[in-house]
Amino acid sequence: MIMRKLRTQAFAPHAMVISTLLFAFPLLAQQNPPPADTTTEGQTKPEEKSGEKKDPAIQEQKAPNQEQSPKNDRLFFVLPNYLTVENAKKIPPLTTGQKFKLVALGTFDPVEYPYVGMLALIDQAENTDPSFRQGFKGYAKRYGAAFADTTIENFMVGAAFPSLLHEDPRYFQSGKGGFWHRAGYAALRIFITRTDSGKTQFNYSEWAGSAVAAALSNTYHPPADRNALNSANIWVTQLWGDAVSFEVKEFWPDIKRKLLHKN
Repeated sequence: MIMRKLRTQAFAPHAMVISTLLFAFPLLAQQNPPPADTTTEGQTKPEEKSGEKKDPAIQEQKAPNQEQSPKNDRLFFVLPNYLTVENAKKIPPLTTGQKFKLVALGTFDPVEYPYVGMLALIDQAENTDPSFRQGFKGYAKRYGAAFADTTIENFMVGAAFPSLLHEDPRYFQSGKGGFWHRAGYAALRIFITRTDSGKTQFNYSEWAGSAVAAALSNTYHPPADRNALNSANIWVTQLWGDAVSFEVKEFWPDIKRKLLHKN
């Protein structure tokens, strides 16, 4: 039986399974080199053939305003993953609207609804939050609480606080070095993040956002769970779940290429 004494975010319950698989196969997660420029000597790129040279300054000004479809490279081909940047260092920052949009796309993805339903079913079987009782009404209350936990934490950590603090909520894959070097890089993302200007600083959004989400959970969970100790436990559990998700995001592109036999 899965023992879950604490309320967790959507990613946390399956994070342990994913992390176990990930660290059991370190050789599977070796980074393939990015595709090299195939332009041979003597050949020219399309813009060079036309004799047109674009001003880098103009390109840099236009980049933030370009509308691009958000990339959703689903983790293990199932879980929504809009907030990962693979092998890219210099990209335009996200606007406040884009931050909220990407978080909303992941939070309200069709996959999330049956997944939260599964979590609520486990809670029902283990009689988590006994005051909810059993039956359909009890299940509906557990489903609503689990979905609220997920939604609030996602928006606080990925949109609200990053917008207020001008931090970039995306995970920027390292893709360099050996397995343990990259695993260490991913582990540090719980403490370090990138700002909208491209600098690095302490990940205030992660720690403050998850703390606020844990505190707000006291407003709709049973009175027996409304105490500082339980909120602190929820906070730590959410941080742990996000830390594991960073590890998965770092290595998933490499694992996917191995599974699909692509370079």
